[in-house]
Amino acid sequence: MLIKGARVIDPESKRDEQMDIVLEGEKVLRICRPGEAGKDETFDQVIEAEGLAAAPGLVDVHVHFRDPGLTYKEDIHTGAAAAAKGGFTTVVCMANTKPIVDNEETLRYVLEEGKKTGIHVLSCAAVSKEFKGQELTDMEGLLAAGAAGFTDDGIPLMDGALVRKAMEEAARLGTVLSFHEEDKTFIKENGINHGAVSQALGIYGSPALAEDSLVARDCMIALDTGACIDIQHISSGHSVEMVRLAKKLGANVWAEVTPHHLALTEEAVLKHGSLAKMNPPLRTEEDRQQLIQGLKDGTIDMIATDHAPHSAEEKNRALTEAPSGIIGLETALALGITALVKPGHLTLMELMEKMSYNPARLYKLDCGRLQEGGPADLVIFDPEEEWVVEGFASKSSNSPFVGEKLTGKVKWTICKGKVVE
Repeated sequence: MLIKGARVIDPESKRDEQMDIVLEGEKVLRICRPGEAGKDETFDQVIEAEGLAAAPGLVDVHVHFRDPGLTYKEDIHTGAAAAAKGGFTTVVCMANTKPIVDNEETLRYVLEEGKKTGIHVLSCAAVSKEFKGQELTDMEGLLAAGAAGFTDDGIPLMDGALVRKAMEEAARLGTVLSFHEEDKTFIKENGINHGAVSQALGIYGSPALAEDSLVARDCMIALDTGACIDIQHISSGHSVEMVRLAKKLGANVWAEVTPHHLALTEEAVLKHGSLAKMNPPLRTEEDRQQLIQGLKDGTIDMIATDHAPHSAEEKNRALTEAPSGIIGLETALALGITALVKPGHLTLMELMEKMSYNPARLYKLDCGRLQEGGPADLVIFDPEEEWVVEGFASKSSNSPFVGEKLTGKVKWTICKGKVVE
């Protein structure tokens, strides 16, 4: 395949220039000056990419494909299709399926189904058996069976001694633990920030303290044990400050933030109702600005969607009864460009670093870079094209961005050297 005249953006080498790209098999064969490729060669496919950007395929370390067990919301194949439509070539599924991915059989099912899709579908396994927070899974056996890392995402681990034991085991095995940080003893109604909006709605909601208290605990346990941990879907400015301190002290702490926490505040709940209900909740404008600052200074390493499909029937319930979460794979890149690049918070190069290179580094994956000899996993997109959000490849459509105009349109997603349809 020949990709002609694209603006090549590689966050590892920091290359940003117009080039031709030649793909052969599953590798990048050559990156050369425009017009140099194709003089004495014929290609099976030629993509005219002048005016478009070509970057490493996006990598999402936090998705819910609901398979096995909840496939009326999403399954591995529709989730992968949504990922490809959004420019993602690698995703890491969470373990909160039914049954939970706390055993090798369920893990193998997810990975085998993932191989039938056009992208790379990886999966974490659970930290604790049955998500009960009482007994660790066989982390060594699950790693050998192909687990990318470990998380009880959706359920906080409240037993500090168990968390420390998990981190010691993860450090021994050289793997990653990802944490859903919320102390439920501080929460009355989940999914809506405790503040002005919850007060207007006549409910208490979920204070940032619920997140902050566990982020502080786990950052310090990580410092003590030397474990590599990921603070998932960070939403509070205070939590950003604690991650910043932990890194300064030498802890191997990473942090991820969702596009929706960067683009919206708690005010969105008044406009969109349950479509803006998520866990952790959208917080204040001050929190949003601190999240952006955390991305800019490297405190927050990654943008991850927390793609969380739910049926329309579930989301149409009363606000306090509807489930938390929104889909995010098909809007993530455009939200990054619209909310971060256009206002001047990040360059396109820095956005690619947060959406491909750093997520790949966390899990030690051979992707997230666009270089000769590297994997032929890339996204080709128009960073200037405006489009209105409508119609999803996902089974679900629970997004507050439906009908919104965003900038940045994916044109082709290429994985293993093939265009993903």
